[in-house]
Amino acid sequence: MAILKVIEVLASSDKSWEDATRKAVKKASKSVKNIKSAYVQSQSVVVDGDSVSEYRVNVKLTFEVA
Repeated sequence: MAILKVIEVLASSDKSWEDATRKAVKKASKSVKNIKSAYVQSQSVVVDGDSVSEYRVNVKLTFEVA
């Protein structure tokens, strides 16, 4: 039987929500091992004038506890 834990992380990117999600997983994997899945809970953007300047995601990461 595996024991799994869920943490919530926030990340941002100036390119896309997908890039922000990749950054969240990559950064978290430096200190959290055995990440099994990522669930994007919410997405938002920062608007500067008439264009999007930043994409933000709230991600729930699930990892296996040894």
